[in-house]
Amino acid sequence: MRLNSAQVTQVLSQMEAQVLPDDHPAVTELTDVFGDHTFFLDESGLKVLEPTEIPETDVQSSEVVSLADWSDATLTSLKPHAPEPTGTVIVFRPIRH
Repeated sequence: MRLNSAQVTQVLSQMEAQVLPDDHPAVTELTDVFGDHTFFLDESGLKVLEPTEIPETDVQSSEVVSLADWSDATLTSLKPHAPEPTGTVIVFRPIRH
C-alpha cells in the first residue's frame, strides 16, 4: 500500500520505525520483489501496511505486515520471508484542511 505524506506521519506516530524514502537506492529492488508499497524499517526488519477493516466502523486502517527480518546484528542485511501479519493495526484519522 502506497501512503501519502500525511498517512506516513500518522503511521510514524503509532509505531517506532523509519520510512524508506522513495529515492532510496533499495526502493526499486524492494518494489520489484514486494510490489508498490511505502516501506518501513524497524528494529526487527522490513514492514509494509496492508488495508484492513475494523468491523462495524467507517475507520480507515491498515495492518502492519513483516516482509523481511534483519539477518545481522548491525541491521544492514535483510532476509526476506513470507508476509507475516504483526497484529499491529494503524488507524488513519481524517485529515482536516
